[in-house]
Amino acid sequence: MTEHPAAAASSEASDAARLPLTLRQHDDILFWRGAEPVMCVQFLSHVAEAAEALPPRRHAINLCQDRYRFLVGFAAALVRGQVSLLSSDRSPHRLRQLADRYPDAYVLHDDPDCAATAATSSGVEHVVVAPVRLPRPAESGTPPAAPSIPGEQIAAIVFTSGSTGEPVGNVKPWAALVACTLAASERFGFGGPGTHAVVGTVPPQHMYGFETTILMLLHASVSSYAGSTFFPHDVEQALSLVPAPRVLVTTPVHLRALLAASPTLPPVERIISATAPLSQAAAREAETAWRTEVHEIFGATEVGSIASRRTVAGDLWRAYRGVSLDASGTRIFVSVPHLPSPVELHDHASLSGQDGFRLLGRKSDIVKIAGKRASLSGLNKILNDIDGVEDGVFFLPDDLDTRPGARLLAFVVAPSRSSDEILAALRQRLEAPFLPRRVVMVDALPRNPVGKLTRRALLDLDTRPLAS
Repeated sequence: MTEHPAAAASSEASDAARLPLTLRQHDDILFWRGAEPVMCVQFLSHVAEAAEALPPRRHAINLCQDRYRFLVGFAAALVRGQVSLLSSDRSPHRLRQLADRYPDAYVLHDDPDCAATAATSSGVEHVVVAPVRLPRPAESGTPPAAPSIPGEQIAAIVFTSGSTGEPVGNVKPWAALVACTLAASERFGFGGPGTHAVVGTVPPQHMYGFETTILMLLHASVSSYAGSTFFPHDVEQALSLVPAPRVLVTTPVHLRALLAASPTLPPVERIISATAPLSQAAAREAETAWRTEVHEIFGATEVGSIASRRTVAGDLWRAYRGVSLDASGTRIFVSVPHLPSPVELHDHASLSGQDGFRLLGRKSDIVKIAGKRASLSGLNKILNDIDGVEDGVFFLPDDLDTRPGARLLAFVVAPSRSSDEILAALRQRLEAPFLPRRVVMVDALPRNPVGKLTRRALLDLDTRPLAS
């Protein structure tokens, strides 16, 4: 898919339109910090305060992990006319890449100690999103109004992990983000008088997490949990701290880990999964264990979320209202509101009726772990670019998609380097989920006469008693 240039990101429908930052009322609850609610009026006050403190730059790299501070930083940058750069790859190498590509960028962070360390190591200015504490605003005085944002304004550039090893930035006009989240909230019934409390395990820099745990609460009756939800115990605690009706936004890997831990969860109205296909067996197990419904969202960084299904009901996806699908053989082109042109999906698919489709398989070699994705070819390129590596390949174990905690292996030909040195070099280039569980040093890779490595040959290599 081709990256849209910022100059082409506007559409005729949004040229003159201004859209409010939020549609919520002042006393609506937007976030839960533990069991403490954060109301919309507090949020607007914090956005105004943060916007005043931001440096006069064009691009902000938002690395905040606390979801509330992430949203305050994003909204403050939006109000200042700045573009948020969102990459779920937080490695030092990736940060330097972004800084090289966007030399006017600065980093938004929510941990003063980490920010100071990162600023020193990367040479990029880091700004800590305040306030560290979140006192209630004064009862007196005029409550702040929600700022209005031009619909064509570029709100964010969201990066893929890069199917060829290089992440691709996708320009997101404000009107397109609003339209996407309104369509998703309509599909899941989040527009009614009650407020659903969302607990998400996906980072806010990921397009799926950005939409469901950050943007949606600005435009629908949704609140979001701000704290950490990485481990099953964290998820259980978070769900116990927020009020019903509860929604868990997660991934297949996280859901399998949660099922394996078998926690006693409070009532959960719905579980939403994305980033990789979820098996009907896992969905059925979750529905039975927690007396809930499991739904999946289908989308891509290029277009956002576009469709959903209830997993146990079958393989038919239903597109959101406003999304149109066109087919050319098994190639599918998607048109969404406020993006300038149709986008071709990375998946082969077949259309069914006016708004339905079935997926037929991926076009590329994407591997997904812990809600993140990378291409094997890209990982192999990084491995082979390390000094001293003569040949190397990443290998996917058979249980990578079924066992929580499973990781890749790497087979490496590097006579002058050790496995620890190779792993240290990879740690500078890759995020933790893609670091190999073992770096196995070999004399040669079992390539066939035309230079290919078969899975069978790598399986045999993995079972040999090799020094590592």
